[in-house]
Amino acid sequence: MGSTLSIPLWIALPIGLLAAWAAYDKLVMPAIRWFVAGQANRVIDELGERLRIGVRPFQRTRRQILIHRLLGDPRVLEAAEQHAAATATPLPAVLRRVERYAREIVPAFNAYLYFRTGYWLGKKLAQGLYRVRIGYVDSEGIRRIPENATVVFVMNHRSNMDYVLAGYLAAEQAALSYAVGEWARIWPLSALIRAMGAYFVRRNSRDELYRRVLERYIVMATQAGVPQAVFPEGGLTRDGRMREPRLGVIDYMLRGFALEGERDLVFVPLGINYDRVLEDRSLLRAEDPQAERRGRWSALATTLRFVLHNLGLMARSEWHRFGYACVNFGAPISMRAYCAERTVDFQRLSGEARRAEMAALGARLMAVVGAIVPVVPVALIASVFVARPDAAWSAIALKAEAQALLERLRAAGAKVYIPRQDLDYAFTVGLRMLTLRRLVDAQDGLYRARAEELALLGYYANSIAHLPQTNAPA
Repeated sequence: MGSTLSIPLWIALPIGLLAAWAAYDKLVMPAIRWFVAGQANRVIDELGERLRIGVRPFQRTRRQILIHRLLGDPRVLEAAEQHAAATATPLPAVLRRVERYAREIVPAFNAYLYFRTGYWLGKKLAQGLYRVRIGYVDSEGIRRIPENATVVFVMNHRSNMDYVLAGYLAAEQAALSYAVGEWARIWPLSALIRAMGAYFVRRNSRDELYRRVLERYIVMATQAGVPQAVFPEGGLTRDGRMREPRLGVIDYMLRGFALEGERDLVFVPLGINYDRVLEDRSLLRAEDPQAERRGRWSALATTLRFVLHNLGLMARSEWHRFGYACVNFGAPISMRAYCAERTVDFQRLSGEARRAEMAALGARLMAVVGAIVPVVPVALIASVFVARPDAAWSAIALKAEAQALLERLRAAGAKVYIPRQDLDYAFTVGLRMLTLRRLVDAQDGLYRARAEELALLGYYANSIAHLPQTNAPA
């Protein structure tokens, strides 16, 4: 009775691992899912009265169900059959590939993570780095948006902070679903981004099968009324100017919009600008064909040096936030009204006619987004230095020139953000940012643009270079 049974380690170890896996899969994970689902439902109930656009049933649907719905979509199946026939690949192999694409694309939205964790992190990060401000809001136009409409925020793309800033500021209105690129497909970041409702997009993919799966997911989300956010430029600006639109995602959205359907499709323009873009030098380097190409480890080392430098400034109480980050919300564009105005139905268009109408829509969207890009202090002061790069300015002359430019912009309808409604203060903070970054030299009471930093000054001036100005003197 007191004998001991010995089990060899090579048997005991696999048994222990299998038991641990079974406990994790059958006990731990179901308990976590139950807890998280309960928290998410509680958050949705709490936010039901506050959100301008409620969480749609599509967003609450389990991810696995959405994947199966996408795999069973007739057009996805048709595309799979055509691909199998064209490449002489067995259909089951093609369908496995389709499933891999679907699992890559479809998000796993969790309201608790979005509104509690994500919102809190986004708020702390944005307000920790910038003085965040909402400059202009077309409140009346936004109030007129039907409650059941599919709302899509369209915005210029200056920084990866755009995701954080727009999501944080729009959280009082809706839970936004973003298209994010390959940079975010890194574990565990990818799991968090999926839980925040974002879906992954392979930029510049020429795989027709992949594009069809992506298209059908976006069509499903659009028809279900999921609030979305999109950057028509398709990527970050490299030189500070707004880029030409790339309308693939918007084209897919329009394939899910029917003029006589139950939902309108409404584009809400957002204009974003910063006194400092964290990636500015990296973006300019990517634009310069003569610049040395840096590898991933070099980029990581540069980032670490930047973080350590700023931590050192904090330790010496010399750190300042990176100026102002401002967002403007413009007048919504109803696609029902737009289509009636142009007597066009995108569902009936194809080929060259569709491409022409998409180009017209893209130009319209970029125009309304560009028109509400905020004029912030650094962009204003940088524009003065770039206009006369060899000039030496006294503080009074520089302020007078900046004020003259500001009045011309205002008279032409630009959305100017003046902190505290105090032009002297705006001038001071803009010039301080440029001198602290050594883009401008101050000597003997005169300010001069540093010749080696003219490209970076131009980057900030370019953020408002597209805005019209009156020719009349201020």
